[in-house]
Amino acid sequence: MKRIAILGSTGSIGRSTLSVAESYPDRFQIVALAAGSNVDAAFEQARRWRPRVLSMAAEKDADRLRSRLKIEGLAATEVVHGSAGTVQVATHPEVDFVVSAIVGVAGLEATYEAVKAGKALGLANKECLVAAGELITTEARKQGKPLLPIDSEHNAVHQCLRGGRVEEVDRIWLTASGGPFLNTPASKFAEITVEEALNHPTWKMGRRITIDSATLMNKGFEVIEACRLFHIPPAKVEVIVHPQSTIHSMVEFVDGSILAQFSVTDMRLPILYALTYPERIPSDMRFAVSDLRHLDFCPPDLKKFPCLSLAYEAVEAGGAKTVALNAADEVAVAAFLEGTIGFNDIPRIIETVLDATESGKLESIAEVLAADAEARRSAHERVAGSGRSARKVGRPKATSFA
Repeated sequence: MKRIAILGSTGSIGRSTLSVAESYPDRFQIVALAAGSNVDAAFEQARRWRPRVLSMAAEKDADRLRSRLKIEGLAATEVVHGSAGTVQVATHPEVDFVVSAIVGVAGLEATYEAVKAGKALGLANKECLVAAGELITTEARKQGKPLLPIDSEHNAVHQCLRGGRVEEVDRIWLTASGGPFLNTPASKFAEITVEEALNHPTWKMGRRITIDSATLMNKGFEVIEACRLFHIPPAKVEVIVHPQSTIHSMVEFVDGSILAQFSVTDMRLPILYALTYPERIPSDMRFAVSDLRHLDFCPPDLKKFPCLSLAYEAVEAGGAKTVALNAADEVAVAAFLEGTIGFNDIPRIIETVLDATESGKLESIAEVLAADAEARRSAHERVAGSGRSARKVGRPKATSFA
């Protein structure tokens, strides 16, 4: 019986994890949950799963939940709140496996503390590895515990790497749908509306990640994540546009062999893989091979989508640069969603923040959070001074797509 804590239990990945646990009640027990601000959803989860501890983001929400659980006769569930509460969930002594699915750097401290506490980690939070991947992976190696990716691309790479050693890898290929503007001329980008950018052709996701997919910044984050998860330099990580999103990722080995992973587009499958690794167990999530008729591939257009270039530059520099990349992107995307800046301003603001950030090595989570706060302050200043015009982004970096 694997005993699980979920950071971000009311979000999409959290709910999918609970669905997997419900399908395999003899294998998984839910011990602790961090549920954010949705009191109604947290109450239903507490009533269904009876966790030992449940954390809410704010104290007022914790108080409301505690009162409702008491009325229901479920006072045995300890209700906590804030970052300290999330850390308590992540490090609970009865927990074997932690699913990290809190969006943004809000889940960073708890994720790091879970690794320090010797927990196996299923990672669905890109921002943790983008901002503090060097610290997290170093601590995981020290503890001898696995970091198992849950996002579909890196989960696919992890599966393909079971066919060879890391030192035998020539390149990792991360596939990208291309987003809603794959075939939109760059001359039209200044006119892109929020509604158009939120209309992703393949996936239904949260607002920030949907915009990040439209700018290809999400793929840039995945490049950084791949470098840190698999201890491979950025020159060996390629992005390839694959509009069908059938193949989730590929690994090319030094002898020319390429292994590709494809499966149903259901997040429960990579979650199940992470929860049961190194085993594979039966499931009903089947891909109809007869549907595998047409696959298209092309290199990304880095002049149209400079965010991907900026991500390569940031990971090559390392340290505070990747922290600034994530923080500036979050601020710029929020401003675009609010209508404060235009779509083309997103990469412009990110680049100006990166230019102002020194690439020093960060030695602790506290230093990461301080760099994050400074980058956000810088990004907010640039948003305030940007309006809907800013300087042109330069230095597009081509990958070695062949």
